[in-house]
Amino acid sequence: MDEERAGRLVAALRDREVMAHVAELGVYEFAVRVVLPDCEAVWDSSEALGLEAEVLQDGVLIGLVPHVPGSERMSEDELVDAIAATEYDRAGLHPPADSTPVTPPPPQAAPEPKRHWWSHGTS
Repeated sequence: MDEERAGRLVAALRDREVMAHVAELGVYEFAVRVVLPDCEAVWDSSEALGLEAEVLQDGVLIGLVPHVPGSERMSEDELVDAIAATEYDRAGLHPPADSTPVTPPPPQAAPEPKRHWWSHGTS
């Protein structure tokens, strides 16, 4: 998304009292950053791929808002509606209950440090 479009989306979101900012993703690549109570959503939109978001906490990916169907053909007002109406349910950011949880292996005890004994030769 270009900077001007991101700026227009941010302005419209702020008019709706959504805490939004323009995020610079790379060289001439921008997105809409929505600040949430304990994390943030970075919304990216392209005419080919449509609208989707990554949900980050302290810079770590904790979830995704999947592709919004039909968003590649939405107007800017419709994109603002979609972003503003999104519910960021923490339960949706975790694996479903019917999946088998992966248990990490137990931590191994640290090996004993090797002890070296030196003797000073007497002459």
